[in-house]
Amino acid sequence: MTLANSAIWGVGTSAFGKQTSLGGPRLAWQATVEALDDAGLAAGDIEAVYAGTVFGDPGTVTRSLQQIGIVEVPVVTIENACASGTTAFHEARLAVDTGRYERVLAFGIETMTAHFDGAISPIASDPDGAQGFAMPSIYGMSATRYQHEFGTTPEQMASVAVKNRGHAVGNPRAQHRKAVTLEQVLGSRLVADPITLFQCCSIADAAAAAVIGPRRGSPEPAGEVVIRSSALRSGRLWDHTTDKVWGWDIVADTAAGAYEAAGVGPGDIEVFEVHDAFTIGEIITTEALGLCGLGEGGPLVASGHTTLGGAQPVNPSGGLLSRGHPLGATGLAQIAEIVWQLRGQAGDRQVPGARLGAVETMGGGTAGIDGNACVVTVLEGPGARS
Repeated sequence: MTLANSAIWGVGTSAFGKQTSLGGPRLAWQATVEALDDAGLAAGDIEAVYAGTVFGDPGTVTRSLQQIGIVEVPVVTIENACASGTTAFHEARLAVDTGRYERVLAFGIETMTAHFDGAISPIASDPDGAQGFAMPSIYGMSATRYQHEFGTTPEQMASVAVKNRGHAVGNPRAQHRKAVTLEQVLGSRLVADPITLFQCCSIADAAAAAVIGPRRGSPEPAGEVVIRSSALRSGRLWDHTTDKVWGWDIVADTAAGAYEAAGVGPGDIEVFEVHDAFTIGEIITTEALGLCGLGEGGPLVASGHTTLGGAQPVNPSGGLLSRGHPLGATGLAQIAEIVWQLRGQAGDRQVPGARLGAVETMGGGTAGIDGNACVVTVLEGPGARS
């Protein structure tokens, strides 16, 4: 087990949704000022910035932060598909752990509606993209495989959307806050058989931020959350010989490293935020994270285990399915949610007494490997036993 030297001092996010009129600078202001206030710092206290963005123009991060007064410091911008924000978080944490900096801003931003009005276009130079396979198609094939091999039912997949939309009723920052029924999810328009519209995340515009520094050992101003571990890896070469679907192994391998470094197992984690871009994605991810065995993710969600009030709630924020998916900001929004949960600040969606939480973000879209990138981090709340 490695020593946890760094902690999250403050977090903040903007609201999530189609907010083309706001623009990057205003979204950045909302998220970053909240995180700085939460940490008890001023903009001039920040020594470096690690930022995630995918579709932003050159200089997006610097332009977005200059109005806040975060200038004349190193700004490192990272593109790592859907895991861009948590990759920035991982690198910021390492910069603090190694003593390179003491007050670092991890930042993520995306204005998706400026670039897309629907699903992200596949990369035409990739074999998958050349055949027209956008991400809904990839996940649709995984869902079909699960239905065939494990008997995963349409109702079990739809239960993920019902659960996460129900959780989002208590999240005022989420894009979709209206509860839905199994019948509504299954009856929504078919997107990529067997995945329907309500089983897909929406594009969104948003920003999210976290201030990271050394452990202070004090409750000021709201209680630091210790970063027990974070792990980052890219996928192995995809040679189609594995008995798992695409994306399963990269999550399992990354999680194993994060658990080992934190000195915990999956059964110790009391609340999770995971990458649920599609309903089948959450089912696969809960298996790979060790909440259940291979092929048991469908029955797990249907049992209520991962619902608020269950043994290990997953995506109390509503997840990507409800919050929306602004790629660069998504991972840090997940971090913010777990921080609020561990501090007891999550309001109507609070997991009572949660002291250990985990975040998983997986970025896909690179043909030939088992996922572009995955980050798993384990966080410990104030007052938790080390």
